[in-house]
Amino acid sequence: MRIGRKAHLENHLSSEQLKERYRQTFDKVESRRWHLLWLVSEKWKIKEAATAVGYNYDYAKEIVKAYNLKGEEAIRNKPRLKKKKSGKALLNEEQIEELRESLKQAPPDQGIWTGPKVAHWIAQKTGREKVWPQRGWDYLKKFRYSLKVPRPRHQKGNKEQQEQFKRKLPERVKELQRQYPTAQIEVWSFDEHRLGLKPILRRVWTPIGERPIATVNHRYEWLYLYSFVHPSTGTTEWFIVPRVNVDWFNLVLQSFATAVGVGQDKIILLVLDRAGWHMSRKVKLPEGLIFEPLPPYSPELQPAERLWALADEPLVNKSFETLNALEAVLAQRCQILTQMTSQIQALTNYHWWPTPPEKLKTQSGVSL
Repeated sequence: MRIGRKAHLENHLSSEQLKERYRQTFDKVESRRWHLLWLVSEKWKIKEAATAVGYNYDYAKEIVKAYNLKGEEAIRNKPRLKKKKSGKALLNEEQIEELRESLKQAPPDQGIWTGPKVAHWIAQKTGREKVWPQRGWDYLKKFRYSLKVPRPRHQKGNKEQQEQFKRKLPERVKELQRQYPTAQIEVWSFDEHRLGLKPILRRVWTPIGERPIATVNHRYEWLYLYSFVHPSTGTTEWFIVPRVNVDWFNLVLQSFATAVGVGQDKIILLVLDRAGWHMSRKVKLPEGLIFEPLPPYSPELQPAERLWALADEPLVNKSFETLNALEAVLAQRCQILTQMTSQIQALTNYHWWPTPPEKLKTQSGVSL
C-alpha cells in the first residue's frame, strides 16, 4: 500500500481510456506520456510512475500539470520544425534509398552493420577518399536504427500459447478470489540463477583512452540464487543454496511461505517454469501456495528472469578465490535488493501482469 499524497488528475479521460491510449498509440513519445498518466490514475505517486516509465520526476510533473490544464491535446507529440542544414548532402535521394535497402541485408563482409561500415559504404558509392565514421552513425540514426541486443526466444516457444497465458493469468486471479473470498491474493514469480567462480564480464563506463582490466581465473564451482518477486510492488525474497533439486526446492518453498505469511488468509499464485524439480510429484506445496506453470520455452514471460542483471552487478569483472567469498558479496547484494522495490517494480511489472486486488476500484471508489 503506497503512502503519501496522490497526484490530482482532472477527469478528462477515465483510467481505462488512459490505458487504451497508452496501448494503442504508435508514437513512442506520446505512448510514454499516456503510460505515465494511466499509472497516476491508478493511484501511483508521480515519482513512482516516473521511475516506471523512465522519466525525470520534474518532467513527469509537467506532463500531469499540462494534462490537467489542456486535457488530451496537451499529450500529443507535436513534431518540431526542422532547421535547414547548410552544405551539400553526402547522398542523393537514389543513394539514400539504396543504402536503406542495403541495411536490410548483411554488409559486404557478411558481418554486422556498424557506423564505420556505413561510412565506408558511402565513401565507395560517392567516390570520396574518406567519410568519417560519425557520418555512418548519423545515417543509421536518420533511418531510425538503434543499437540493441536481441531478446532471446527459444525456437520451440509457441507464440499462441504465450499470448493465451497472458490473457488467462488475470482470469486465474479472479477465480482464486471467488474461491477464497476472505483471503488476500497475490501473484509472484520465481526462478533460479546459477553463479560461480567462472567470472562474469560486462561492459562498464571508463574514461576515454583507458581500457578496463578484469583479472580472471576460470573454475567450475557453482552455487544457486533462488529468487521470488512480487512485480506489482517490487518486493523480493532471496535464497542462496548449493544446488537445484526437489529437496532444496521444498526447503526454499517452505522458507518463502513462512517469510511472506502464506496460509488461509494469504494465497500466492506462483508463476514458474516447468523444470523437472518444479513439476515433480515429490514437491511439497505449503498451504496457500499455488503453482501457475509458464508455457514451455517461454523465459521472456518470466519477470524473475530480469533480476539477474541486478544481482550480478557486484560480481562482474571480478575473480573470487572461493565460493564462500562470492557468497558473502552476493548475500550483501540480496539485502540491498530487498530495499530497491521501485527499481525492481519498474523492471518486472509487465503491462499484462495482473492488477493487484487492492488496486481494483469501482468508479465510486469502493473496492471490488
